[in-house]
Amino acid sequence: MTTQNFDSAASLEDRILGGLDAEQREVASTLNGPLCVLAGAGTGKTRAITHRIAYGVHSGVYTPQRLLAVTFTARAAAEMRSRLRDLGAGNVQARTFHAAALRQLQFFWPQAVGGTLPNLLDHKAQMLAEAARRLRLSTDRASIRDLASEIEWAKVSMLTPANYLENAQDRGTPGGFDLTAVARVFQSYEDVKTDRNVIDFEDVLLITVGILQEDEKVAATVREQYRHFVVDEYQDVSPLQQRLLELWLGGRDELCVVGDASQTIYSFTGASPKHLLDFKARYPQANVVKLIRDYRSTPQVVKLANDLLAGRRSGGPVADAAWAAPLQLVAQRPAGPAPQFTECSDDEAEAATVAQKIKALLDAGTPASEVAVLFRTNGQSEAYEQALAAAGIGYQLRGGERFFARKEVRDAILQLRAATRAVSAEAPEPLGQLVRDIVASLGYTDSPPHNGGALRERWESLAALVALADELVQSRGPEFGLAEFVNELQERSLAQHAPTVQGVTLASLHAAKGLEWDAVFLVGLSEGLMPISFADSPEAVDEERRLLYVGITRAREHLSLSWSTARTPGGRANRKPSRFLDGLRPDSVASSSARGKGPAPRRKAAAPAVCRVCGSMLSTGAERKVGRCNSCPPSYEEQTFEALRTWRRETALSADVPAFVVFTDATLTAIAEAKPSSLEELAALAGVGPSKLERYGEDVLRVLIESTSL
Repeated sequence: MTTQNFDSAASLEDRILGGLDAEQREVASTLNGPLCVLAGAGTGKTRAITHRIAYGVHSGVYTPQRLLAVTFTARAAAEMRSRLRDLGAGNVQARTFHAAALRQLQFFWPQAVGGTLPNLLDHKAQMLAEAARRLRLSTDRASIRDLASEIEWAKVSMLTPANYLENAQDRGTPGGFDLTAVARVFQSYEDVKTDRNVIDFEDVLLITVGILQEDEKVAATVREQYRHFVVDEYQDVSPLQQRLLELWLGGRDELCVVGDASQTIYSFTGASPKHLLDFKARYPQANVVKLIRDYRSTPQVVKLANDLLAGRRSGGPVADAAWAAPLQLVAQRPAGPAPQFTECSDDEAEAATVAQKIKALLDAGTPASEVAVLFRTNGQSEAYEQALAAAGIGYQLRGGERFFARKEVRDAILQLRAATRAVSAEAPEPLGQLVRDIVASLGYTDSPPHNGGALRERWESLAALVALADELVQSRGPEFGLAEFVNELQERSLAQHAPTVQGVTLASLHAAKGLEWDAVFLVGLSEGLMPISFADSPEAVDEERRLLYVGITRAREHLSLSWSTARTPGGRANRKPSRFLDGLRPDSVASSSARGKGPAPRRKAAAPAVCRVCGSMLSTGAERKVGRCNSCPPSYEEQTFEALRTWRRETALSADVPAFVVFTDATLTAIAEAKPSSLEELAALAGVGPSKLERYGEDVLRVLIESTSL
């Protein structure tokens, strides 16, 4: 679609700005920066910024090739490009930080560094294992994964092996190693990469930053190329990404940022909302626009989301300073059903109950693709996979096999590409029918097969391609043909921007960010899982609250929240509902009265935690958990602590989880020093909640007894 055709259909303002609300229109018509958009969940932020870009392009303020729109996932970037094409602004660059930096690095490496750009490392595990072996350190799969995450955090925080130790004192013991050992592994890992002539994803950003800082000619070329910048999900920017953005800008202020501090859920990767929250301080002349009209969810869902954030209580000066005042969303949709709260006897019963509720929704006409089950950890998915399969309900596991890697999808794309050479250009069939005819040989029919299993999964993949063809013809116009469709599939394959597949979605809360469904089931909402047990600081608990907020705001109409009181059938019912549900679920009381019962009794302020050895103040969560400052020596027996560490490593490996998920080192130290002889004594230790007590309690007591008898 050309600009001329686009503008001839209607006036520019009516065509691009006509369907926006007042705040969205303000965003879209403010074409010069700096501009900060504080956009709540479901408020149409992507719509606002894509219309802003299109309005700027069609009005001549922006040159498409000189505007860079940056977001955080390849899927989000692909979706933005798709929307911009629909608005006649398809030449705008929309990329992730890494994709944009890699493109620049590939172009400038020969002149800035010389030679050939090193190969890009897809996974760190093999290199990290070799780095550890060089240091004669024993590792397993779980510890390697923890070390990889820690090194990624260090690099996006712009730390090096030389200054890691002094800046990571509150990081605990990643992979079960003390911080000195982690720093040595970090350096060894960098050495291994140098020996193999490879770079990792963080290096792409670091090297690009280095070149832009040191080579003024390269920096000037980049700044001449890109004059305007848009950054989506700005609350997730890391210090390294922020530095790269500043170098791209070179002191200019043609910048539009969009974000919501209440959706900051990736702090563990180095993301920080401070750049969003401090934007006005850095750019005093900036316009700040708040999008609070929620078009996604019913008033009942919006109220629950607002109440969840409002229920947050003070966590101390540090946590309070990091907590941003949330946007108060205002629902725009008609009223819907009240959120459901369900307590079940055990995990198996909870999964079966959820499957029954989903079946009722499907029978009432809700498409399976519009239903999601969201959980805190991927390990929770198995029970729901089994329950849905038993109920004859198809599902897709987000984070499982990628759509474009499926054999039937690869075969379909090959046949579609081959058909582009055979289709008559004079009188082609409509695209939707053409795609149906082509994929029919692979098993597609207009009606789904009655049985489930692999046959149904193949059909659903092919049906998703057919539905995408229909959708693109509707949005791009009848001239959108088979060749264009094949090109679209190729681009989506590279970006892993999969079409909608018919099947209930199973996903972690983190993986659900940026998505939405008609019906959402939030499961496993018990203490120890929400908030997760290793969230042992006020700041970490606040992030868990934001994570639940993200889960709630994925729902358009139907929302169900559930938990179980025991892990297994017949197990002890010692689980409690998540503290976040206090004041939200029926018959519960908020921590301060929001239910008309008067203020809750004031708790007596806890005495400051002091070291049981020297009496000094304890400053970190790990110190408070152990009850001893880092300066005082541990009082456990070495054989006891090592026995516990060995048990933890084996347990984590068998469950395929990081070691700290079982118990953090601080909790393990507390157990080794206290040597509890009963479940009651074990339960009294910080870091041993009801779920961990039920899961690991007997094993821990056995290890303690066996290590003492050695």
